[in-house]
Amino acid sequence: MIKKPILWIVIPCYNEEAVLPITAPMFLNKLNFLISANKISDESRILFVNDGSKDSTWDIIKKLAKENPHYIGICQSRNRGHQNAVLAGLMEAKDNCDITISIDCDGQDDINAMDKMVDAYLDGCDVVYGVRSSRETDTFFKRFTAQSFYKLLNAMGAEIVYNHADYRLISAKVLKEFASFKEVNIFLRGLIPLVGFKSTSVEYARNERLAGKSHYPLSKMLSLAFDGITSLSVKPIRLITGFGIFVAAVSFIIVIWAVISALCGNTIAGWASMTSIIGFMSGVQLISIGVIGEYIGKIYLETKQRPRYIISERTWEE
Repeated sequence: MIKKPILWIVIPCYNEEAVLPITAPMFLNKLNFLISANKISDESRILFVNDGSKDSTWDIIKKLAKENPHYIGICQSRNRGHQNAVLAGLMEAKDNCDITISIDCDGQDDINAMDKMVDAYLDGCDVVYGVRSSRETDTFFKRFTAQSFYKLLNAMGAEIVYNHADYRLISAKVLKEFASFKEVNIFLRGLIPLVGFKSTSVEYARNERLAGKSHYPLSKMLSLAFDGITSLSVKPIRLITGFGIFVAAVSFIIVIWAVISALCGNTIAGWASMTSIIGFMSGVQLISIGVIGEYIGKIYLETKQRPRYIISERTWEE
């Protein structure tokens, strides 16, 4: 008899008291459906990761765990961000299951895509990416910024799957190899492809958030994009180097022109042109220093080797 895989659904939660009572039963119904279809083991679990919520999210998770053994939860000692919360759940799961599926708890990602993900795993894939089939439900601004986000990351050398966020299936085999990635600056959608193994994609339609407010405004999207670029690529520094060489070449030509003009007696005092050049060069230098400083800051954080997450409570230890 073929052993059915144990699945842990990893769900990061931050201030989700409004939506969690709605989506938790949906996840349980999906888990029970996969169990009844003989695709996964009855030992499968739904793991909620409380990312230092300030509302009653953790109390709801503990209540769910007492009501049904398929619900379990861990609580981080403080808020450490979405990527660290997902990582904490995956690392907690890797020694207790055969496969994981990470998904947000807001109900936007179609949980029915899990069926195809599990089927792909049973067919031999160790990583299955959930990819949005379209962005018709997004506003023009949201669609434009999101598409620009993926294009920018790929242009900067970050290897990511287009229109994929953090809805994915990963086998325990991949997670055990991924555990050797020790960097503090985490960008999972760019790191997972670096591990390798056989992978595929499953398309799904994304819905509106069922309740509560989004925790990913434009500012956080921009921050995530910059973290992804600087964590996975040195291309910005190379671009600065190339631009510096170009500016130096142009400046050298201007110096030669200025010397020749002075020798010919054709120089005219020009305050506007001088201040424009100084302002331009100062701006370029400050931007360049800022980008380099960002990399140095990440190196500084990496050398400290601080823990990426700290689990303060587990529902099964109470």
